[in-house]
Amino acid sequence: MTRRVGYAAGAFDLFHIGHLNILKHAKSECDYLIAGVVSDEMLRLTKGIDPVIPLAERLEIVSNIGFVDAAVAETVPDKLDTWRALKFDVFFKGDDWRGTEKGLRLEREFAAVGVEVVYFPYTMSTSSTVLRRALDALTSSAAAQA
Repeated sequence: MTRRVGYAAGAFDLFHIGHLNILKHAKSECDYLIAGVVSDEMLRLTKGIDPVIPLAERLEIVSNIGFVDAAVAETVPDKLDTWRALKFDVFFKGDDWRGTEKGLRLEREFAAVGVEVVYFPYTMSTSSTVLRRALDALTSSAAAQA
């Protein structure tokens, strides 16, 4: 019996319940789960943001999540390049990508190499963006009081 290898990528910055949910759901859909932790450089390139937590610490956090079999730094922007290096069978993504231009392109590219794309519900109650805004507001407030 062949094992099904899954890959779930994310910044995993300001780790929260949404991150845990995607990793938990991903593990339920595969035998071996690789978590790709997007590097600081790739976050700057693709999202224009600097992470709050450095890559080495994010890798340590994610590698110690019980659902994760391996955590790797994602250092290239092209998911197909990541697939060439890791040879996963299924790619997991939040459903905020479903039906978008990026999501449809990803589905086409992965279908061409036999990789299934599986979407999971986006956790609306918590997001890194919301946490980042709250942290920025706290930081601004503290600076104004100083």
